[in-house]
Amino acid sequence: MSRPRLIGLTGSIGMGKSTTAAMFAEAGLPVWDADAAVHRLYRAGGPVGPALAPLCPDAVGPGGAVDRAALKAWIARDPAALSRIEAVVHPLVTADRAQFIAQAAERGAPAVVLDIPLLFETGADEGVDRIVVVSAPAAVQRARVLARPGMTEAQFETILARQMPDAEKRARADDVIETLTLEAARAAVAGIVAQERERAADA
Repeated sequence: MSRPRLIGLTGSIGMGKSTTAAMFAEAGLPVWDADAAVHRLYRAGGPVGPALAPLCPDAVGPGGAVDRAALKAWIARDPAALSRIEAVVHPLVTADRAQFIAQAAERGAPAVVLDIPLLFETGADEGVDRIVVVSAPAAVQRARVLARPGMTEAQFETILARQMPDAEKRARADDVIETLTLEAARAAVAGIVAQERERAADA
């Protein structure tokens, strides 16, 4: 059983990554969402709560659900907290991703899309076969983000500062999907999926 090709999908906030990920799913490729995986691992019955309880009991509620507000408070008062949290969470996220890929391989998927917001920033780009970056003009990005409920200019700038500049992401991508229109993005996705299916058929 061969491993499916791994497509790393990323893009800065407001660039249309989630919409594009949904297009890949609609086109038939399995999509693993890093943010969704974290939420799943944090909820009651998940593995993160019991692992974090010895480190920060206040952050673990009934059934082992993780209280994100309590975690943020811990990080605010303890500079070492974030690294300790990451030491617990990252291996669990990695295991979740590996299980997803294995299941996709069993189903014969030619490729898997890994939706990872901080693909480059975390070094996850080194573990994928193809990098797809979603992008839009800066003015469009800003308008999209500031239209979100509760989002402020200051919050937007803080988030941008933590992310690799769009120009650098584009330069490091194998494919750039422009998300100005749904039609153009869907056509680009269809092209990539067709290439991956053809590659798998040739192999």
